[in-house]
Amino acid sequence: MFTGIIESIGEIISLNREGSNLHVDLRCDFTHELKIDQSLAHDGVCLTVVAIKDDNYTVTAIEETLERSNLREWKVGTLVNLERAMQLGDRLDGHIVQGHVDLIGKCTRADEKDGSWHYQFEYEADSGHVTVSKGSITINGVSLTVVDSEPGLVGTAIIPYTHEHTNFKTLKKGSVVNLEFDIIGKYVSRISRGYTNV
Repeated sequence: MFTGIIESIGEIISLNREGSNLHVDLRCDFTHELKIDQSLAHDGVCLTVVAIKDDNYTVTAIEETLERSNLREWKVGTLVNLERAMQLGDRLDGHIVQGHVDLIGKCTRADEKDGSWHYQFEYEADSGHVTVSKGSITINGVSLTVVDSEPGLVGTAIIPYTHEHTNFKTLKKGSVVNLEFDIIGKYVSRISRGYTNV
């Protein structure tokens, strides 16, 4: 379980395929605090630390994760938003984030506006992919407030701090991002449409 408040940015050092799995080596400023078998959100994708060596650590993504997220776009040098799992008793500064990406979105707008930034993302419209104005959404692991909400389109505005301390500063029109819709909204949507279409 995560909060969507990014702790650091990691850099991809190497990518290695083994069958349908992808092993990813990364470097970040808190590698020395990690331990094997720990959950860590990478652009909002919950991955398990499987190895640690010096300043680098390794995670493995399976085919399901690669198909559903932007991990298939990663290259050596890609900057990745990182968040360690939340601790019980801590403040929940963002919102409840599972680290289970629903689907990818494509950036259609990335504009600076008087010191803040406005982004819009298109995604595959579906009754289970629900946003509401002033609700929450997780984009590349960042907990954000929805400012534009239409079927298949979500917009958000971010403050300078978020722009500077996440990989949002690298996003431009056409960039592919990970989207995780609010878990409460997903349950409400499922209840309202029934369980006939699982």
